[in-house]
Amino acid sequence: MPPVLASITPDNVLPLTPAAQDEWFRRKFAESMAQFETTQQLNAARVQAAKTPTLSIMVTKGTLDWAYPPFIIAATAAAMGWDVTMFFTFYGLSLLKKDLKLHISPLGNPAMPMKMPFGPHWFQHIEWNMPNLLMAGIPGFESAATRLMQQTLKNHGVAPIAELRDACVEEGVKLVACQMTVDLFGWEKDDFIPGVTEWAGAASYLGSAKGADVTLFV
Repeated sequence: MPPVLASITPDNVLPLTPAAQDEWFRRKFAESMAQFETTQQLNAARVQAAKTPTLSIMVTKGTLDWAYPPFIIAATAAAMGWDVTMFFTFYGLSLLKKDLKLHISPLGNPAMPMKMPFGPHWFQHIEWNMPNLLMAGIPGFESAATRLMQQTLKNHGVAPIAELRDACVEEGVKLVACQMTVDLFGWEKDDFIPGVTEWAGAASYLGSAKGADVTLFV
């Protein structure tokens, strides 16, 4: 029973007329219920605040540029105390291999103009918009673009993917490898880092994603 109603006694109400008693009771009941609902909301808020946030990320791409977002987000969330699960499938599974051979393909990516990580300040800020036909026709252009990106990352103090991956392992991020992809590509479990938490399939990921507060597809 709400606390205000428990304080009602005949001595409180008998001196009042029946109509006044009804009005007094309705008012006290409304006040008591409002106080009760506020207490319930505060208790629910405390429970929610005490709950550990969860993050589930599906990682599907294995290029140098696409490798950074999932690992940066996962490492940051884990450092903030979140419970993080990363599910690596198809080309994204290559990010868990011991021997990382990450490349970048600017071909067909209009959002990635080339910038040079060397030379005078003005030269480094020129955006070199390369036509797709030119990028496709120059042998070794992809390797050159990869080296330029790696140098740019180094110049700005951005950690290599291997270090970000190690940070995720140290922070307790669950690294789940897609077993179907391993079989599909003919890889062996020995090809991957010891930090792999689990070898599983889509059903495992869906279980993680269903209960997660935040779900991302990269």
